[in-house]
Amino acid sequence: MRKADLQERLKRERERSRRLEEENQRLRREKERLEERIEQLRRELFRQAAPFRRPERLKTAPEKRKKPGRKAGHPGARRPVPERVDERVEAPLEGCPRCGGPLRDLGRRVQWVEEIPETRPKVFEVVTWRGRCPECGPVESLHPLQTSRAVGAAGTMIGPKALARAAQLNKEHGLSMRKTCQVMRDLHGLRLTPGGLSQALDRAARRLRPALEGLKRDLRRSPAVYADETSWWVGGPGWWLHVLADPRTILYRVQDHRSSKAVRGVLGEDFAGCLVTDCLATYNTLPYRQHKCHAHHLKAISQALEKCGDGQRGYLNEWKLLFRSVSAVHSQAAEQGGALLEQLRPRFQAWSLRLLDEPPAHAPALAVHGRLDKQRPHLLTCLDDLAVEPTNNRAERAIRPAVIARKISCGNKTLQGKRTWEVLASLAATYRQRGLDFVDSALPFLILQPP
Repeated sequence: MRKADLQERLKRERERSRRLEEENQRLRREKERLEERIEQLRRELFRQAAPFRRPERLKTAPEKRKKPGRKAGHPGARRPVPERVDERVEAPLEGCPRCGGPLRDLGRRVQWVEEIPETRPKVFEVVTWRGRCPECGPVESLHPLQTSRAVGAAGTMIGPKALARAAQLNKEHGLSMRKTCQVMRDLHGLRLTPGGLSQALDRAARRLRPALEGLKRDLRRSPAVYADETSWWVGGPGWWLHVLADPRTILYRVQDHRSSKAVRGVLGEDFAGCLVTDCLATYNTLPYRQHKCHAHHLKAISQALEKCGDGQRGYLNEWKLLFRSVSAVHSQAAEQGGALLEQLRPRFQAWSLRLLDEPPAHAPALAVHGRLDKQRPHLLTCLDDLAVEPTNNRAERAIRPAVIARKISCGNKTLQGKRTWEVLASLAATYRQRGLDFVDSALPFLILQPP
């Protein structure tokens, strides 16, 4: 073989080797990318349910997150001295515990120890009687400990206080059915099954329905109601959780739509207060006096400011200053009286009208102008009534425990479970808001009443 042919062949082999090396490098990069994706998917298996996961684009950047813990200089916290002492015990020191010798400079020290007493179920054998009245027909006696009239195989049951405590653990403290059964067994010695507890909570919710109707009446009389909504699950997607709240009441409704019917069904047609919401379009069809949340406006303004150049931010900064000034004055007026609010209201209203009547030229600010102009009648309603807060944060805070519960259970499996959750979760949140104990408040409804 000629030398020229050998050189040509060597050249081709080198070229082939180079291409193989490049292909090898490409496959290695692809392998690393796929391994990284597999690891990402594996981690996502342990995160919250996919339909409710917060998108990456909406998460707060690490450098913008608030520092955890209280602010520097806050007052210290400690356990308070108990108001009542049930038993006084003493550990005497008569001599040195090491060598037994005498002691000098004895000093008395006092501590208070709060301990949990040992508990076990108290079992009652309840005997009732049944008879027939010539005038009224069959009658029977009832005892306050009864939660059911069942006898025979279903004659062993938990009492009303135990049922109320289980409902509190499940709906107020957010434990799952299985965890609730474990806590009731470990702390109180009561043996329950998740299925049996679920059915017992269904019965409890039916008896507590009148208390839920009382919450609706309280909201209808409220001077201001705050509303919000989030996606929900009832055996499948497509459901929505609506929350209506005021300073004393929180009410949850689960509906298969996101329309204004959920709010109208609670507040009715004659609601005379103010409805505070975000800018969801469905709320605009309601006939009530309304106020739109300033925090949502400020968020839209901040997003628009990120898209503006240095010379295009004046208009948006004016709106930002206006909303923050209104919030500050409203907060001060709520503490000191409405004189300052009465004085500054005309100035704030004139300021907002000037900004609405002078639309900006650049696109990001123009989009904010269109948003605010659409809500022109509802921008500063909080200036007319101190009971109307500038934001709907009250509803946002009320919906947060439900979102946490959704991470655990993904919502409800059945319509019956949905109805039970609405009643018990609403009452648990309301009693907590009012500083009431759920067990004491729910107990009268759980006791059997004569027919």
